Amino acid sequence: MMRYDRQIKLNEVGVSGQEKLQKSSVLIIGVGGLGCPAAQYLAGAGIGKIGLMDHDRVSLTNLHRQTLYGEDNIGEFKAKVAKEKLQHLNSEIELVAIEEALTIENAEKIFSEYDVILDGTDNFETKYLINDACVLTGKPWVYASIYKNEAQLSVFNYKEGPSYRCLFPKTTQQNISCEVTGVLGVTPGILGTFQAAEVLKIILGIGNVFSGKLKVLNILEGTEQVLTIQKNPAVIEKIRDQGIIPVTNNCRIKDENKTYLDIREIFEQPRIGSKNVLEIPMSDLDNRLWEIPKDEEIYVFCQSGKRSKKIVELLRNDYGFEHLKNVDGGIETIILNPA
Repeated sequence: MMRYDRQIKLNEVGVSGQEKLQKSSVLIIGVGGLGCPAAQYLAGAGIGKIGLMDHDRVSLTNLHRQTLYGEDNIGEFKAKVAKEKLQHLNSEIELVAIEEALTIENAEKIFSEYDVILDGTDNFETKYLINDACVLTGKPWVYASIYKNEAQLSVFNYKEGPSYRCLFPKTTQQNISCEVTGVLGVTPGILGTFQAAEVLKIILGIGNVFSGKLKVLNILEGTEQVLTIQKNPAVIEKIRDQGIIPVTNNCRIKDENKTYLDIREIFEQPRIGSKNVLEIPMSDLDNRLWEIPKDEEIYVFCQSGKRSKKIVELLRNDYGFEHLKNVDGGIETIILNPA
């Protein structure tokens, strides 16, 4: 018990509380700016089983905010590295690395194996997917979202409380990823720590869980607001009746005479329905290189143009593709208004 001595001394925890933590399980979706600090504190607290779900690899641009990784980890899968680092922090707990993207097909099965879900993602589509899968499996989930210097925190689907769709019934095309908008490294660090605190309160049954409320912070201004979220039973019942409801924004490309390669992941929106667009997610590129024509001019794009620029250079230098062009500015520069 020496490891957990300082928290066991708290009246709200004690030996019985530590046993609750040891018997509990948490799934962290996205081991990035939010997921890294959350995982570190939950591992340190003695959560018995932690799932680390992330299909992305460590890049140099991650290091200013994703505290589990170092320069020697660049190019490695985040889930694998995070598991190794956290195992050194606490060898007494079970850590599961899940190197795949969350999808409609796998969400319910994976969620059923954990008590609490923690959202470390940075796109609306995945948050709706998490919400619906949590409603269907009866799991509470701890939400956080960051846009530049502003951040949000809440807990959804906790003890029949509101869901994410009660707060945001409709999605938006706005891209909130820090790849596009930018972020100070401390911002996700603060929110990830808040998320870990909510998880501990849920498992221990202590304090006031942030259900039915939305905390809104501005890091630069030092301001904080707490808003009330009204539950909409009809929205929740619709999910239970229909299952996971896919969120998609379809659009058309401006120039149908060009051939494009979309290297974005399957959850990234908007989607383009066109025979001129070849969709090969960056995470699956190694296995599908043969699908890319070598004798045709191909315009490669992602959300912002940053990832696609790297892929164009890689394919030219390592695989001999001579007719690839990067779409500077990303998808927004080549599409018409959503259909």
